[in-house]
Amino acid sequence: TDYKMKNDEECLKPIRNLVDKFGKPADAGFDRITPAKPALNEEEIYGIIPESITSQYDMHEVIKRLVDNSEIEEYKEDYGKSIVCCYARIDGWAVGIVANQRTMVKAKKPKQGAAAAGATGVEMQFGGVIYSDSADKAARFIMNCNQKKIPLVFLQDVTGFMVGSRSEHGGIIKDGAKMVNAVSNSVVPKFTIVIGNSYGAGNYAMCGKAYGPRLIYAWPTSRVAVMGGDQAAKTMLQIEVAALKAKGQEIQPEDEKKLLDKIKTRYNKTLDPKYAAARLWTDGIIDPLDTRKVISMGIEAANQAPITKQFSVGVIQT
Repeated sequence: TDYKMKNDEECLKPIRNLVDKFGKPADAGFDRITPAKPALNEEEIYGIIPESITSQYDMHEVIKRLVDNSEIEEYKEDYGKSIVCCYARIDGWAVGIVANQRTMVKAKKPKQGAAAAGATGVEMQFGGVIYSDSADKAARFIMNCNQKKIPLVFLQDVTGFMVGSRSEHGGIIKDGAKMVNAVSNSVVPKFTIVIGNSYGAGNYAMCGKAYGPRLIYAWPTSRVAVMGGDQAAKTMLQIEVAALKAKGQEIQPEDEKKLLDKIKTRYNKTLDPKYAAARLWTDGIIDPLDTRKVISMGIEAANQAPITKQFSVGVIQT
């Protein structure tokens, strides 16, 4: 109001001249050094991510093509292997990365399971599934990053938490709640990249839209839903068949198959990343090679807002 201008165009230059004189605001103090490119070829990401969302791949290979010098410092590497937690730098910024491992991994069985089976105490864990040990590890890693004031990056390719009596006896409810609590109460900036699957409670635990990431972007290979297409279609088929039988209609096997195909086609359309982006479940779809730039710009912006809240995860039995 102190300056008189003829039009908007004429107004822009004085505004720039005034703003560039402002003193620098206090920043949050996130650590940054001279940026470095990944040592491994970034474009190889295109060949690492499989066409089929059910196929396996090693998440370490993706991470090493996103971080500076392809260097990571992994946290508890031999424990809770279905989630990879590591410290690294992206475009010079220090980050803590929480990512779903997509290969089959070996893990120690819960005490109850090993004792009951009288086995060697080793079990195979499915890639993309969150188990008790991995949820416990991720929760502790998130707490550490909050204590050290390190921004968090979540790389999602998750089908959900492990279910079943053995998992429940092994503490999946307690450990899952611990992880979700840590994510939801985190005070450092969080950035989420949906690489592949993002289903059900796994979406929440890996910092989905509901838990306030500063930015959440998806790769073209992403799928965001309550559950996978095949599982959802079979569940919805059971409901529709039961409703038809309640009306006294007989369903033949060939009719059931046609109905299943129809439901699957309809549901698979909702798994398209454009469907999620159009409903603001994600902030947009990016080329995987733009991931470093998006995260770096996000941290740079977040660094202008000092942390004012204290990190607290309440009372959780450990």
